[in-house]
Amino acid sequence: MRWNNLRVLVTGGASFIGSSLVDALTERGAKVRIVDDLTSGKMENIRRLVDERGVEFIQADLRELGVAERAVEGISVVFHLAADHGGRGYVDLHQAACAGNLLLDGMVFRACRSRGVDKIVYASSGCVYPNHLQTDPKHILYLTEDKVGPPYDADNMYGWAKLMGEMTLGAYYQEWGLRSASCRYFTVYGPRGVENHAVIAMIARAYIKQDPFVVWGTGEQIRNWTYIDDIVSGTILAAENIEDGAAVNLGTMERIRVLDAANEILRYMGYGAKIELHPEMPTGPYNRVADNSLAKKRLGWEPKVMFAEGLHRTIDWYVSSRDRKRVSASLELMLTER
Repeated sequence: MRWNNLRVLVTGGASFIGSSLVDALTERGAKVRIVDDLTSGKMENIRRLVDERGVEFIQADLRELGVAERAVEGISVVFHLAADHGGRGYVDLHQAACAGNLLLDGMVFRACRSRGVDKIVYASSGCVYPNHLQTDPKHILYLTEDKVGPPYDADNMYGWAKLMGEMTLGAYYQEWGLRSASCRYFTVYGPRGVENHAVIAMIARAYIKQDPFVVWGTGEQIRNWTYIDDIVSGTILAAENIEDGAAVNLGTMERIRVLDAANEILRYMGYGAKIELHPEMPTGPYNRVADNSLAKKRLGWEPKVMFAEGLHRTIDWYVSSRDRKRVSASLELMLTER
């Protein structure tokens, strides 16, 4: 696929992941349009792109009638990242809001078909994997793509909507030939991330010198946090290499305990607070790690930034870009909101 002068739409393109993807696409010469309602995306993420690189920006809600059709007009490839989403506190506590993604995805996919879009690349999630497989952190588990199947058991309404999005795109390809790929993102972090996700939330706690330093859950939860640059490169490779609606994991295979991540944040930031565990708070599954062998096979992709390096990069960015008083005033709200 030649990106130079290719007309591309990124929905949710002012968000953390979306704006990073737009950066990479414009560097490849693509002509990018963004549509974002700015409920969680930020103009500061894309202002330079709009002012200096000719990126077109439409502020609108894709769930409103006619917006999706206008957004995809004249577009060849759609990267559909827009969603009502947040961190663990948000997806556990805002089920009805996350259910709106069913409508959002359906309207975007229908508009893509009616307006002759060549390909859709869909931002899916590790939340599509069955909850019952992910309960024991002591079990060495790597989630392969074929583990999504009957009996389906997705993670909250957010996970069910992502699962339905994947299945819809598969049906569109089988019945109507609309080419697509689904990228299952695993716990993305990095610069431009926000405090409603675990890594940034823990960095924020250390930055404001919270003591005791709160960690949700028992701390035994296992994650494979994936650095933003690797997510972006994998998403673009999926656009270049997959067209049959298949889903592919984008995640490292590092098994990182939340408690170990918290300790490394405190060590790197030179802050010696006591950790206080809160198992009553939203935690999600206790054992979620991707198997990325299919991405290696189909995309030639594997992560380049391991967690320790990516964490240190992220901390350095956060400390250089945040105001301590503002973080302190907003952190508790951000943990459960967008």
